[in-house]
Amino acid sequence: MAAPRGQRLSGMQKQVLSLYRGFLRAARSKSDEDRHKIESIVSEEFHRNSKEVDRKNFLYIEYLLRRGKKQLDQLKNPGTTGLSSLQVDLSKANN
Repeated sequence: MAAPRGQRLSGMQKQVLSLYRGFLRAARSKSDEDRHKIESIVSEEFHRNSKEVDRKNFLYIEYLLRRGKKQLDQLKNPGTTGLSSLQVDLSKANN
């Protein structure tokens, strides 16, 4: 996701990076065990999506951003202790 030096990030790239950082910040408020689980799930999900989602599929990326923001809001709740990963069939989403 990191842009080469001197290259500016698009608005959508900034949103994705902001969401990722938001998850990492929210994870800090959880217990050490929960924090590591959350960081692992978040890292895996963002890495997988960066490889599998077509960068020009803006509608799907916007969907993922909306879903991620909802998950982040839930994670910020003090009673929430973890996240679950949701698998989406990309073959249907990319058509």
